[in-house]
Amino acid sequence: MKCYFDNSATTRCFDSVVEIVDQVLRTDYGNPSSLHTKGVEAERYLRYAKEQIAASLKIQEKEILFTSGGTEADNLALIGTAMANYRSGKHLITTQIEHPAVLQTMKYLESLGYRVTYLPVDAYGCIRLEELEAAVTPETILVSIMHTNNEIGSVMPVAEAGRIIKQKNPRALFHVDAVQGYGKCRIYPKKSGIDLLSVSGHKIHGPKGIGFLYVSDKAKIKPIIFGGGQQGGMRSGTENVAGIAGIGKAVEEIFSHFGEDIDRLYEYKEYFTERALRIPDVSVNGPQGRNGAPHIVSLSVKGVRAEVLLHSLDAEGICISAGSACSAHKPTPSSTLVAVGIAKELLESTVRFSFSVETTREQLDYALAVLEEQVPKLRRYVRK
Repeated sequence: MKCYFDNSATTRCFDSVVEIVDQVLRTDYGNPSSLHTKGVEAERYLRYAKEQIAASLKIQEKEILFTSGGTEADNLALIGTAMANYRSGKHLITTQIEHPAVLQTMKYLESLGYRVTYLPVDAYGCIRLEELEAAVTPETILVSIMHTNNEIGSVMPVAEAGRIIKQKNPRALFHVDAVQGYGKCRIYPKKSGIDLLSVSGHKIHGPKGIGFLYVSDKAKIKPIIFGGGQQGGMRSGTENVAGIAGIGKAVEEIFSHFGEDIDRLYEYKEYFTERALRIPDVSVNGPQGRNGAPHIVSLSVKGVRAEVLLHSLDAEGICISAGSACSAHKPTPSSTLVAVGIAKELLESTVRFSFSVETTREQLDYALAVLEEQVPKLRRYVRK
């Protein structure tokens, strides 16, 4: 049996997404800036995608900027905000367990003279709200907190964070990296005080190379890509119409039966976790149940290196991750696992299973059976 459990790295495109992308590439291939019929056809796909996204977040269509993915959306949010608001202050706040697209951008801004506060997290990967409140000052111009951690599935208290930020410094902008949270949790930026929100298409069964940034109409940011002035001058370059059509269709599909799918994912997560914990010396990282994301299970398997277990499962048709796909080749331990206090001997023995709406109970049972068989064998091999 083939089991793909690396959906936090990327997802399979829905068939309907492939169809609409193919339609754009083969037939409706016009440039949306052109005034002729082909251009008008292309422009319709942009409007369609914005309609779907705006409805899912309860925002205005004009507040959506299409990007090449989550990384560009994060960069635009952080750098664009810093450049537009530096006269108000040069203090930024984020967390220790952000995605590299945020952490590396923060490091870049530090090199330009900005001061960054990196909030620690608790054992479940969540910030302490009192520490956030203490960190916000009149000089703070931006707070960036991920919605859902990509490695252990912790879900940050973004609504509470938004209220604290706005109470302490109403001018500070609040950015949320929702690449792992969008399509798995209900997110309403305006209710949570979120000014900027990043999303990637290939995490929700859309194409790679497309994403978007929600920018509140009250937020002040500057562009970081210049050219022909597309998207109101905020993100120049001919729009990726095929990708935009694809993410629009993916959003439509994901939210058409959202509640039912998410309930099933939580049931699968609970079932998988409970069975996995029966294996001796296996532990779960991050919050369990509905306190965390519905699709991510982080397991530490004492006595077995993550890469060894990954290849062992891969040989049986099961695809998992040894950590974030965006940092899998780093020689240093996961910053997330270090931040939540995972025991040193487990840092290199932790793997991630991430599910999707296409995951089945049969796949879970097969993977669990293989785990139950392989883990004792691999431990005996290590001892030799």
